[in-house]
Amino acid sequence: MGKLIYGSSSRELELDDRMLAHVKSIAVMKLRRNESFTISWPRSLETGGGRVTIWVHPSISLQFEFDQEQRPELNRSWLESMMQDANKTGDLAIGREVPDIDQRARPTNVSEPRPRKSSA
Repeated sequence: MGKLIYGSSSRELELDDRMLAHVKSIAVMKLRRNESFTISWPRSLETGGGRVTIWVHPSISLQFEFDQEQRPELNRSWLESMMQDANKTGDLAIGREVPDIDQRARPTNVSEPRPRKSSA
C-alpha cells in the first residue's frame, strides 16, 4: 500500500501501488504542463462515506511513496481514460481500473502457420 502525500499539511492518501503509479503518471503529465487540477476519491464507510477532493497546483508539494521497489506495469487504456476525464472535468477521479484494450486484443493461443504439402 503506497501513499500520496499532499502539501505542508501532510494529508496522506493510501492507495495500492498499482493505482498510485497511474495517479502519479497523470499528475506528472499535468504538472509538467503547469496545469492545476483536482484529485478526488471516495471515503471509506468507516469514516462516514462521501468523497474527498484536493486541489493540486504546481507550487504545492506532492509526494508519492511506494511499498514495492519494482514499478507496476501501467495499463494504457486506464491511463487514457483517467487523462480524458481529468482534461474534460479538471478532476482526476480515483476509481476502478478499466480493462486494458491492448491486452484483450492480443491473441493468446495462436499456433504457428504450418507449411503446406506440395501436391507435385
